Amino acid sequence: MTSLTLPLASPPRRNARDLSPAMRLAVLVAGGTLSAMAAVALGRAAFGLAPAAPAIREVAVALHLTTVLPALPLGLYLLLTRKGGPRHRMLGKLWVALMLVAALSALGIRHLNHGQFSAIHLFVPLTVIGLWRAVATARSGRIATHRTTMVALYLGGLIGAGAFAFAPARIMGLWLFG
Repeated sequence: MTSLTLPLASPPRRNARDLSPAMRLAVLVAGGTLSAMAAVALGRAAFGLAPAAPAIREVAVALHLTTVLPALPLGLYLLLTRKGGPRHRMLGKLWVALMLVAALSALGIRHLNHGQFSAIHLFVPLTVIGLWRAVATARSGRIATHRTTMVALYLGGLIGAGAFAFAPARIMGLWLFG
């Protein structure tokens, strides 16, 4: 009598281009939470449930919000889905463009600090340098460095800086909590 032996199922192998499970969870929780907060704040503003924010009429503020708000869920999507394909590259270029405009438009947002730059403006050169590094490393095939840079940009440039946007004196904080 012959017995059939089945190979032992091995755990699914993680793609070398993918994030570790712990980092995926951190990105999901941080990005999902801030995206949800932004969606609620925008919804409250759109339905007239939030106080008016006169600063939204400033071009730099409007441009900043117009670029950073879609960059938040798009970056989350890019970090959590399959990497390296044409869709990833196309959406990645869009994300880089959104982040570059968001960073540069932040230079025009100085009404909260009496026309001066504040500590949050340190994110501008860090973001611009990080974007350049992320693109350069991807093009040169250094994917591990590209991945690390993109995660740092997302968590630092979007989540870290974005958390300040929900302070009581800021537009998103006013719309969410006001």
